[in-house]
Amino acid sequence: MAESWSPFSYLVTNLARFVRPDEVTFSGVNSSLPMLACLLAKRAYDFDFVYLNVAGGVDPEPSHVPLSSSDPVLAEGSTAVFANEDFYDLCTRGRMDLCFLGAAQIDGYGRTNVSCIGDWHRPKVRLPGGGGGAVMLPTARRACTWRTEHSRRTLVERLDFVTAAGGMYGVVTPIAVLVLREGRLRLDSWHPEVDVEEVVERTGFDLVTTDARPTPMPTDRERAALHALDPDGRFERDAAVRLR
Repeated sequence: MAESWSPFSYLVTNLARFVRPDEVTFSGVNSSLPMLACLLAKRAYDFDFVYLNVAGGVDPEPSHVPLSSSDPVLAEGSTAVFANEDFYDLCTRGRMDLCFLGAAQIDGYGRTNVSCIGDWHRPKVRLPGGGGGAVMLPTARRACTWRTEHSRRTLVERLDFVTAAGGMYGVVTPIAVLVLREGRLRLDSWHPEVDVEEVVERTGFDLVTTDARPTPMPTDRERAALHALDPDGRFERDAAVRLR
């Protein structure tokens, strides 16, 4: 079970499961896991969707899977090439169905911080800032994010800085999938090698667990697609995702 449902595989596969038929889906900068998730969905699921990426690709057919989610190879074979302002325009016009956007901290309301850790005037860490996420999180129909650790320092009761709010739909960590319902992130499912109590203990905000269930194991097609995208495990090694 551990080999077929590693924390890395869990993250990529469950990000891919947010993709829906006939939707417009976007993955941004420094987002190799969502990039893999979108490419996995193209291979593993029997439906079509439009995949946009920050390299400008529109339904690209890359010759290889690059390490960087901003690599120009992600525009190869595209039906069109978009500039950044095109993504923002599409989003603000209500035409972006799903955005994968990174976050350093997430609170129970689905708000995100990518600005600083600590006090704004004397931060412990200065982060990259909102960039496109500050525009896209509140305007996309759904936004999803991920963390490579599930801990109280990333899933927090109170953000050190509110960079963006509105539009968050789901969060995937190595041990759980959270979905926003009735204005709060709730536990949707958990990794079969942990239990609900551990997920709750490692979450910094109050987590409703009603109707949650163990996450369904990856299908043969999902496993095969991820193996084809990362045959030598370089992405998995670079991600260094751990269950605990």
